[in-house]
Amino acid sequence: MKYLSDIEIAQDKKLIHIKEIAAKLGIEEDDLEMYGKYKAKLPLSFIDEEKIKKNNLILVTAITPTPAGEGKTTVSIGLTEGLNKIGKQATVVIREPSLGPVFGLKGGAAGGGYSQVIPMEDINLHFTGDFNAVEKANNLLSALIDNNLQSTVNNLNIDARTVVWKRVIDMNDRALRNIVIGLGGTANGIPREDGFNITPASEVMAILCMATDFENLKKRLGDIFVGFTFNNKPVFARDLKAENAMAILLRDAIKPNLVQTLEENPAIIHGGPFANIAQGTNTIIATKMGLSLSNYVITEAGFGADLGAEKFLNIKCVAANLSPKAVVLVATIRALRHHGGAKKEEYNTPNMAFIKKGFCNLEKHIENIRKFSIEPVVAINSFISDSKEEVDYIIEKCAAMGVQAVVSEGWEKGGNGTVKLAEAVVKVVDANKSQFKPLYDWNSPVKEKIETIAKEIYGADGVNFAKKALLNLKRIDRLGFNNFPICMAKTQKSFTDNESIIGRPTGFTVTVREIEISAGAGFIIPILGEMMRMPGLPGVPASEGMTIDKNGLISGLS
Repeated sequence: MKYLSDIEIAQDKKLIHIKEIAAKLGIEEDDLEMYGKYKAKLPLSFIDEEKIKKNNLILVTAITPTPAGEGKTTVSIGLTEGLNKIGKQATVVIREPSLGPVFGLKGGAAGGGYSQVIPMEDINLHFTGDFNAVEKANNLLSALIDNNLQSTVNNLNIDARTVVWKRVIDMNDRALRNIVIGLGGTANGIPREDGFNITPASEVMAILCMATDFENLKKRLGDIFVGFTFNNKPVFARDLKAENAMAILLRDAIKPNLVQTLEENPAIIHGGPFANIAQGTNTIIATKMGLSLSNYVITEAGFGADLGAEKFLNIKCVAANLSPKAVVLVATIRALRHHGGAKKEEYNTPNMAFIKKGFCNLEKHIENIRKFSIEPVVAINSFISDSKEEVDYIIEKCAAMGVQAVVSEGWEKGGNGTVKLAEAVVKVVDANKSQFKPLYDWNSPVKEKIETIAKEIYGADGVNFAKKALLNLKRIDRLGFNNFPICMAKTQKSFTDNESIIGRPTGFTVTVREIEISAGAGFIIPILGEMMRMPGLPGVPASEGMTIDKNGLISGLS
């Protein structure tokens, strides 16, 4: 059987005007800021804290993924379709895709098959310009820093060797990781080492996702830590009077974006930090917008639950006073084969031995979700290579843990393929067993918070702190940031800091190499291993398979 590609399915759908989608949320056309006929921005005035308390937030996360991902976004969109199928008012609230993965290896992030948000091409490309605004705000601060180093007017005496702020671009470009700027003589600035991160790794992106309103956004931008003066005094973006100009560039980007699903249900898409190096969830504003307008809100957090979900729960939910009613834990048979020892060429071949050995990874994630006093539902994201024996084994093993596992066929069947998953989620919500509590107190010592995550979530025996990390801890204490939550930067491929160790490892320690400060975002970032903030393109980039015809019709985008 030949299946249509994601883009063929999306292009085959006749979209309805965005005002009709808005009407389903009780929003008048005059309140929309239109971006053509199928996209619109929503005013922040619709956020209603009283309504938020009454509605239901569902988080979609996953087991430790294979490089291709396990389909959290597809399941999130499919679950939203399924909930609407059974008579619930549901909206999906997810992140915006980054151009780096779109043209690189992983592809877009608009869902897949018959569980997509549309217009798919727009969402995966420039969309409403939010990423561009983040990039420009970030690079404005870079320009102001280098201008201050050069200028004799209002010079802050910044020691260029201590500047931690980098430029960003939303593209995989390894050649920009480490560069030297300011060459060519005195007129061109102060020569120094610099580099580029990918835009989702920018602290500005993290700030956009943590901000609660425009004034809060502006304050957070001012709180960005830049470096030190030659007198060893800290320098922040507010010292460069950067926050207002940066906020001006983000004036429109702070507003959430409204689009539609293939089944004409509302979808809010906003913000896009990666989960292995940042918090990996959409904006607080978008989530609260969804909860203000809809009875059920489905959202997702990036990579495995040890990254995106942990940060969603310990950082975002605490900061925004959110309380999820259930967690959907996405698993695929191919990922369980992988964690059972299957090689890449064996991912699509049924093998009960691999499944039995790999189940331990799913088991650990289930245990972790329950540590937050939230009940999980396992969604087995269906692939044609799954065998009934493998699927039945997972369902039975989950049942033995008191967890319902449901096959999710949203990719193939849309909402009709996720009705059972929707019913399972509603059952958990109605049982009212989830009483969210974070894993640690923000006011605990920094080392204790790091160790809590490593031991409780990863299963580590302990944490080693490298010499540089210990010096960073002293800096954090000196700057008064001890009460910040922890945003771990770690490989997404393993519970450990070694990407080659699969399954559910035991008897290991993790090493914190260094600890960065995101004072504007309001968290600190322990770095485990050599984390990549500027990816490179694969040998055969996805871009090589894309075409566009004389009428502007795009093919090969996924």
